Amino acid sequence: MQRTLLSVFFLSISMIARAQSRQIPTDTLISTQHTTQIKGQKITYEAHTGTQPVWDEDGKPIASLFFTYYKRTNGENSAERPLIFSFNGGPGSASVWMHMAYTGPKILKIDEEGYPVQPYGYKSNPYSILDVADIVFINPVNTGYSRILDLENKEKLRKKFFGINQDIAYLAEWLNTFVNRMNRWESPKYLIGESYGGTRVMGLSHALQQRQWMYLNGVILVSPADYKVIRVGGPVSSALNLPYYTAAAWYHKKLPDTLQEKDLLEILPEAEDFAINELIPALAKGGFLASNQRKIIAEKMAQFSGLSTQEILQHNLDVPNYYFWKALLRDEGKTIGRLDSRYTGIDKKEAGIRPDYNAEISSWLHSFTPAINHYVKKELKFVTDVKYNMFGPVRPWDNADDDTRDDLRKAMAANPYLKVLNQSGYYDGATTYFNAKYTQWQVDPSGKMKDRFFFKGYRSGHMMYLRKEDLIQANEDLRVFIKNTQANGRAASYD
Repeated sequence: MQRTLLSVFFLSISMIARAQSRQIPTDTLISTQHTTQIKGQKITYEAHTGTQPVWDEDGKPIASLFFTYYKRTNGENSAERPLIFSFNGGPGSASVWMHMAYTGPKILKIDEEGYPVQPYGYKSNPYSILDVADIVFINPVNTGYSRILDLENKEKLRKKFFGINQDIAYLAEWLNTFVNRMNRWESPKYLIGESYGGTRVMGLSHALQQRQWMYLNGVILVSPADYKVIRVGGPVSSALNLPYYTAAAWYHKKLPDTLQEKDLLEILPEAEDFAINELIPALAKGGFLASNQRKIIAEKMAQFSGLSTQEILQHNLDVPNYYFWKALLRDEGKTIGRLDSRYTGIDKKEAGIRPDYNAEISSWLHSFTPAINHYVKKELKFVTDVKYNMFGPVRPWDNADDDTRDDLRKAMAANPYLKVLNQSGYYDGATTYFNAKYTQWQVDPSGKMKDRFFFKGYRSGHMMYLRKEDLIQANEDLRVFIKNTQANGRAASYD
């Protein structure tokens, strides 16, 4: 009887322990040791995984951000090693994408073009930049395991986190704390941001310098979203899409023979020239464009897009991306992907103006979700019942007062060390490669800093690193950029 009572007692204690609230720890760190091979070289490294608070003005923790910090342990002095802060976008996206498929020490088990394979999982990344830089993958509030802690004021606090300027402000403060804790003030520092993360790191470059007195050597924009163009509409926004249409149509063999027989990189300059010098002026004239000129422009657009002259005229020369994704392969009964137009999907009806779903997102979630959940628990030893948010609830998002493009200019002007690398996939239909080029042109109207901008294009989409050939090349381009942005004893001076 006594043994039975004791069993019931311990079972009750166990049930109470399991019934605790599901909440992320405010401040914790787990460290593990690892070995890998990168470019044929043995690399030993530590993985520090955990949470670090976001505090309010009174020093009260109001949120906690989940991060993973990879630090090489064999090689040169860590104080001299570059440190890269990595952000994905959304807004509302976790850091999983670049973490598990690009720069981190592990990558997905996928085929060479980026499609999922079963059984799901991950493998060592022999192309990771961990040989030349330490990396921190950061999840903003409500992404990954990051969460608001002050549940009583949760709705009020949403306004503190979910907006362009709010996002930049609290993340700059968080980064200052991280650098202090990890003793990395001496290290050359870089920001890398994908998609909306491009907007984020453009703004952070200035916020870190102005508010945290932390200066950078480089900003890396991966398929960046520039909200000064995206969703704005108008002649410039519309025309900048055309070279992407050319790339996607070329990939699917929908261009006229005279263009199709050329290499992609031969025809894109032609499409870019047409977009800037002919299409923008034509769209600017709107309904007052002469009918014969309208027909000439539509015919050229058809040549460069794989669409018909008739449907271009029916759109008044202003063909939205979503229509292109639906229409390009309509006769084959397929749609093409938004973020990577190499991917194809099938809709309920061939008729319509936009696809039923994004084929590439479905494919990516297919392989990324099992991998990150398994990896964090098995390899990094971080165990929690909190759900890993691939995409977290951050809406409504405040896009007001977006000065991030000019923030980057200010940061570069005040910091002669600071250079910018843009990496874009030609088949990205959401944040197009030509839009990224245009953003570079617009950051510094004076042209005095144009030699500090570098552009690299790849034959894939938004996450160009999913294609093995581009994974190798893109990481190598990062290595070259990091090497070329080291001070090497030079003074930060315009003399």
